[in-house]
Amino acid sequence: MSSNTDPGPLLGPADIRELAAALGVKPTKQRGQNFVIDANTVRRIVRTAEVRPEDRVVEVGPGLGSLTLALLEVAEHVTAVEIDDVLAAALPATVAARLPERAARFSLVHSDAMRVAELPGPAPTALVANLPYNVAVPVLLHMLETFPSIERTLVMVQAEVADRLAATPGSKVYGVPSVKANWYAEVKRAGSIGRTVFWPAPNVDSGLVSLVRRTTPVSTTASRKAVFRVVDAAFAQRRKTLRAALSGWAGSAAAAEAALVAAGVSPQARGEALTVEEFARIAEQAPAARGTEANR
Repeated sequence: MSSNTDPGPLLGPADIRELAAALGVKPTKQRGQNFVIDANTVRRIVRTAEVRPEDRVVEVGPGLGSLTLALLEVAEHVTAVEIDDVLAAALPATVAARLPERAARFSLVHSDAMRVAELPGPAPTALVANLPYNVAVPVLLHMLETFPSIERTLVMVQAEVADRLAATPGSKVYGVPSVKANWYAEVKRAGSIGRTVFWPAPNVDSGLVSLVRRTTPVSTTASRKAVFRVVDAAFAQRRKTLRAALSGWAGSAAAAEAALVAAGVSPQARGEALTVEEFARIAEQAPAARGTEANR
């Protein structure tokens, strides 16, 4: 039998259910908890994430530890961020019991990932996580913004969210998440995950998204906040032309048209046709982008 099919120290379906029963854990829809019960899947995620022996990985929402253990098999250090009180309390013991020789390489941060501003130890180089649908995009963007040392990211999200994150200009699902993720990284779909590897099985398919940090940031004199404001305004009324959609942002339709023309963008275009670089050029034309906010 190959090591690929042998779960070894990883958690299988029976292990997950036993752990959950011992802790009195019942996966909740509120937190989007669907635990991965297949060792092959978590090892595949680690391979797809290209986790290296020197990597310091941050994992958001480790749950009972399925992916955590697979990451610890490879990475130099893993820091898991868990909001659930019971799961956070139990995870260090699971790591110590199943991978005792790697336990010193594990840290736990008991917190809401959206509130995490710093992590223990050296700066993280990779983010690998199974993110619940309801918070996937804001958590991903928060982590990329807060920890610029993260070079590579692989997240498992609902398939629809994966498609949105990886969408390119002109696509029907290209929108705010697509543009904002692209501000930080080169984004692509990295595979699909079936429903049967989860407990409980979700009623939607999941997808993997790979994000590789841009070596050269988007070239702009506008701040990230200023650019993101333009993005939000453009997609708030995505059926409208940019001249109309950005009228509130610019102060009037005429001012929006002037800013668009100055940025080299057609006032009749729609947000779904623009690259992140074009949104940045528009933001540079706003008074706010040239004021004090430009330095933030």
